Amino acid sequence: MFGRILLLVATLGIFHAAFSTYEHLSYLKALERPEGSLPPDIVVETLLSLVLGIIGACLNAPPLKEITWSSEMRKHKIDDMDSRLGFASYVNRGKRIFSTSNVSSKLQ
Repeated sequence: MFGRILLLVATLGIFHAAFSTYEHLSYLKALERPEGSLPPDIVVETLLSLVLGIIGACLNAPPLKEITWSSEMRKHKIDDMDSRLGFASYVNRGKRIFSTSNVSSKLQ
């Protein structure tokens, strides 16, 4: 919950810094001085919002999962993993081998 609050504060801070930058540039344009640096308070607000956003994103992230083979095998049963259904063949030649027409044709 604390991470989400930090993300919200960081987002509001970035929006406020963007609005302050727009207002400052509009003020400079009204004075017919289009060139000029941003005031230090806007720069500090932007950097502080960036740091709060990074901390909030780190606190709000889900826990990391293992990517090893053994951690994946803990989720499955051996019957699920070793069934090899692709190799199963349910078609057989029993009808042809044990048919009476095949036996009678060999005897003649």
